[in-house]
Amino acid sequence: MDDVTRIHTPVMLERCISVLGPALEKPGATLVDATLGLGGHAEAFLTRFPNLRFVGLDRDPQALALAEGRLAPFGDRVNLVRCVYDDIADAIDGLGIDSVDGILFDLGVSSMQLDRAERGFAYSKDAPLDMRMDQDGPVTAEMILADYSEADLRRIFRDYGEEKLADRYARRIVQSRAERPLVRSSELVDLLQRATPAALSRAGHPAKRVFQALRIEVNQELSVLERSIPASIASLAVGGRIVVMSYQSLEDRIVKRALQLLSTSTAPAGLPVELPQHKPELKLLVRGAELATEDEKSENPRATPVRFRAAERIRRAS
Repeated sequence: MDDVTRIHTPVMLERCISVLGPALEKPGATLVDATLGLGGHAEAFLTRFPNLRFVGLDRDPQALALAEGRLAPFGDRVNLVRCVYDDIADAIDGLGIDSVDGILFDLGVSSMQLDRAERGFAYSKDAPLDMRMDQDGPVTAEMILADYSEADLRRIFRDYGEEKLADRYARRIVQSRAERPLVRSSELVDLLQRATPAALSRAGHPAKRVFQALRIEVNQELSVLERSIPASIASLAVGGRIVVMSYQSLEDRIVKRALQLLSTSTAPAGLPVELPQHKPELKLLVRGAELATEDEKSENPRATPVRFRAAERIRRAS
C-alpha cells in the first residue's frame, strides 16, 4: 500500500472535492470515478464524505487490483467495475443505480502505467512497444508500427500527436520495418531522433508526440471519450456535477464541445420567450479551462498540463 500512495499523487484533489462536494453531501449520494487508476481521488472522497457510495471504473486489471486493496477499509460503500468508461451507463445500471450525483474523469495515462516501464508508455524507458491500458486489448503499438500503411501512420501522428514531422516519421518507419520490425521503445526513439532535423531537435523530445499518438490509437481514447461525456451527463441526477481533467488539447476540445453544447439554449433566434424544452441542461461551474496552481505544479509535475472543466446538471432533457 505504501508503494501505491508513493507513486500516485492525485491531481487537483482539493479542487475536485470543492467542486463536486456540494452534490455529494446529501445522504446516499453516489460518485462515479470513471478513471479509477490507483484510487487516490477515491480514497480522499470516501474519507471526506462518510455516507458516500462510490463506483470506480477502469479498464486496467492491475490498477483495479491495487485500488481494491487501497479502498478495502471502506467496505461495501465501494463498487469497482472493469470496463472502459464509455460503458458508464451499463456499469451503473448493472449495480442497480438509476442516476448518480457526481462523476470524475482524470484522463490520460495513470501514474502506474507511466512508472511501470514494461507497459511501454514512456519514451524515456526502454520496453516492449505495448501501450495497452487493458492488457487483454487486441492491438499493441508494435502491431500498429508493423501493419499500418504510411498514410495511416502519417494520419495518426498528425491528428493524435499534432506532429509537424508526421510525413517524415511515417516514411522512415515504413523504410525501417522493411529491414526489421520495431519491437522496443528504444528502437523507435532512436529512429525518431535520427529522422529529426538538427534545427528542430531542441524543440522538445522528438518521441513525445509520436508516443502520444500511438497510445491514443492503441486505446481508441478519443473515440471513447466522445461517447463517454454525453453518456456520463445522461447518468447525472439534477443537481449532479461532473468534473473532467484532460492533459492535451485534443481531449480538452472534445470535453469543451460536449459541455458547451448542453449548457447553451437551443431556442431559435428571435423567439420572444425561451420555452422550457430549449433551456440549457447544464450550468458551467468554471470559466473556460482551469489550470493547476503554481504550487501544485511544483509539488506534482504531472499536474502541469491539466485542463480542468466542470458542470452541473440543472434540468433533464424533455
